[in-house]
Amino acid sequence: MNGLIVYLSGEIHTDWRATIEDGCRAAGLDITFTAPVTDHDASDDCGVTILGAEDRAFWHDHKSAKLNAIRTRTLIEQADVVVVRFGDKYKQWNAAFDAGYAAALGTPLIVQHDPALTHPLKEVDAAALAVADTPAQVVGILRYVMTGSLG
Repeated sequence: MNGLIVYLSGEIHTDWRATIEDGCRAAGLDITFTAPVTDHDASDDCGVTILGAEDRAFWHDHKSAKLNAIRTRTLIEQADVVVVRFGDKYKQWNAAFDAGYAAALGTPLIVQHDPALTHPLKEVDAAALAVADTPAQVVGILRYVMTGSLG
């Protein structure tokens, strides 16, 4: 199988992306990874930095959300596979949107979260082709998809 483009969406407070990228590189997989902007300040302020200041917080956030949506939607549309991770500490509403968007496009979706989140994420999990507990399991899924090998 030729190389894949894998979009890594979701939680930004742990190193799960690096764990997946390192694991896939160690397995010799030809994967290009893309992701949202994970710098909180850049993501939160891109709209007003590029398009000008706003007096109200709603419009400040609205501008940034729209610019981030351009990036996110474009990268999801280009992806062969979308991986969405839900962390334990924060509500990742954007990740839920990304999962739904990928599923609506018919892009294969892998969801990764702690088993304790299974009930609150049951609808998101239902849209996924695979639900993993750990980044290592995501690496195993990607290895299997690309090579047909279990290890």
